[in-house]
Order: sequence, then C-alpha cells, then structure tokens
Amino acid sequence: MITKELLDILACPLCKTDVKLEGERIVCTKCGRRYPIKDDIPVMLIDEAELSEGPKKEN
Repeated sequence: MITKELLDILACPLCKTDVKLEGERIVCTKCGRRYPIKDDIPVMLIDEAELSEGPKKEN
C-alpha cells in the first residue's frame, strides 16, 4: 500500500514533477510515464516506466 505521505515526497525521476497513484501504477502528472509498483515498492526507474499513449486525436 502506497501512503499519501510517500506520494507527497515522490517525484518523476525524469521531469522532477509530482506523481499520482492510478491503480497499480505511479503516474507522472507532467510526462505521463507510468512507474510500476512491485511488492508494495514503487520502481521509480526511467527504464522501467511505461510511456503514456498521449491524448487521442479526433478525426
């Protein structure tokens, strides 16, 4: 379980901006990278992050 106190001190290692919890991932509020949580430990490594799909364009 990731506590609010931990989320308050975590930052995206790439952007250095705030992150938020979304399901089983920690997500950067700026670049959208999604960092996994393994055994209740956030893996805040850029190489382990998933890129967000970005905004979808309408035709």
